[in-house]
Amino acid sequence: MTMLRPTPSTTAGRTWAVGSAARAAPGWVVAADVVAKTLLFLAVARVAVDPGWGNLEGKAPGTRALTYPMLALLVPALHLAAGRTRPYPWVADLLVTVPAFSDVLGNRLDLYDRVVWFDDAMHLVSTAALSAAVLVLTGADRASFRHRVQLSVAAGVTLSLAWELWEFYAFVTRSGEAPTAYADTLGDLALGWVGAVLAAVLVGVPGRRGRDRQEGPRATGRRDL
Repeated sequence: MTMLRPTPSTTAGRTWAVGSAARAAPGWVVAADVVAKTLLFLAVARVAVDPGWGNLEGKAPGTRALTYPMLALLVPALHLAAGRTRPYPWVADLLVTVPAFSDVLGNRLDLYDRVVWFDDAMHLVSTAALSAAVLVLTGADRASFRHRVQLSVAAGVTLSLAWELWEFYAFVTRSGEAPTAYADTLGDLALGWVGAVLAAVLVGVPGRRGRDRQEGPRATGRRDL
């Protein structure tokens, strides 16, 4: 006799979330996250006092000095709010910190003005990182590719739009970029979409399909008696 139990599709969200939270982060991820956060906080503190140090004159240095630390502290805040019942999500924390840190570093090294393609690369990579963080935090990194793409694109495009609105109201309207802002915004949103899809492609659990095949009936929620 064959007894049917709920398939993974009915409890997929819970299964993925538990599986994702249970994986321990490599030591280099923890170290990179701590270093990136420390350097970010030191950099934005310096920028708040001396915007010229970070090449951020006229680019909302005060707003960046306020919002970037908030972004870097988002995952710790969510972890505390959840009651710290699961291992700390170091990978997601690093992915959320990277865009803010990279932007400050890129401006400090004047890469936005010296390297033509750097701004485009930042939009693509930053959106990919944030989308990947959403996948990891929600446990959808263990989902099917279609589900990952749906969630990643929804999150990535939304975050790209929020970033463009922030840029527009924070400094674009008061800078020399205003005449080209429309075309630049469309290009950035398109790159954000590409980054979100890229995140869905790259984020996943290595060997998951192999484990599912080895688990056999248990993985499909069936038991033969």
